[in-house]
Amino acid sequence: MNEQDIPKRRIVSSRHLADGENWEASEIEYGMIIAYNAFSRWMTRCMSAAGNTDLTPLEILVLHNTNHRGRDKRLTDICFLLNIEDTHTVNYALRKLLKMDLLVSEKRGKEVFYSTSPTGADLCEAYRDMRERCFLDGLSRLDMTGEEMRDIAASLRALSGQYDQASRAAASL
Repeated sequence: MNEQDIPKRRIVSSRHLADGENWEASEIEYGMIIAYNAFSRWMTRCMSAAGNTDLTPLEILVLHNTNHRGRDKRLTDICFLLNIEDTHTVNYALRKLLKMDLLVSEKRGKEVFYSTSPTGADLCEAYRDMRERCFLDGLSRLDMTGEEMRDIAASLRALSGQYDQASRAAASL
């Protein structure tokens, strides 16, 4: 039996979701589950190496997003950019980051704007250095071009749009 005769195994997390046509969607979902959990673990360990052991993955994402481009952000801006519907979870993260002096806030009219404090900006920079040392150095060994990585990112964003549309459809049932 040669390699072409061996059927490819379906690598899925839930066999009952992989029956019938389009079983490959279950394989994608399993890949996203594994990637999400690995990425969450990576963020917390990278942040620990950068000097802060007290942040959850969501808090790390909120800190980096608030630091992004050096622009002040509102709660709604952060939720929109991270595609988070549950604003209370982001609000809790913002309060914790404020309490840790990693963010500062300023009320303008009825809106509250957040930005990184000097300590928060330094922590983001330390995370960036750890990311470069621990992740980016090894990434070059994957034999993937920058354009291929950009294509994967675009596919993931398109797939997230499909899940958003499906969630709206499910909510209307």
